[in-house]
Amino acid sequence: MAVPALFLVLCACVWGFCHVEATPDTLSSLDSSFCHGDLEVIYPQLVIDKCLIIPEDGKLREKVSTVWKAPQIYFPGAHKGSALKRGQIQGTTITDYHPPTPPQKSGFHRYQFMLFEQPPDAPVSLTEQEKSSRGKWGLQAFVKKFDLGKPVAALQFLTQNYKD
Repeated sequence: MAVPALFLVLCACVWGFCHVEATPDTLSSLDSSFCHGDLEVIYPQLVIDKCLIIPEDGKLREKVSTVWKAPQIYFPGAHKGSALKRGQIQGTTITDYHPPTPPQKSGFHRYQFMLFEQPPDAPVSLTEQEKSSRGKWGLQAFVKKFDLGKPVAALQFLTQNYKD
């Protein structure tokens, strides 16, 4: 009997509402309520364990967009002893990590990490069209196609172009 796996999806403005109404210090109630399940995203000088807006302090927006590579992902709710619990993601990469790159003067953009439980013996993949652009594929259709259901955990941060 196959055991379900956890499947991590990073989404960036996939629902067409990239411009976000936010101030540098305040998330909307909708954005605040998105996060659940204790997912942790860790960059070298930034730990994201709740929904937040990346502050301008210390040039964090610039570092997250141009300096830092893919973050470490931790899920404390994973099965005891699992690699994901230790921040060691294993499995098949269906597309490489690309850092947040919101266009100048376009306001705040959402960057979301969602962890789904993958049904046993159901490999996921992207079509060539989906691989060609990370922002031009439908998350809801993808979730439905692979029967992923609701995310086990979700986390997001908002940032804007570091030159703004």
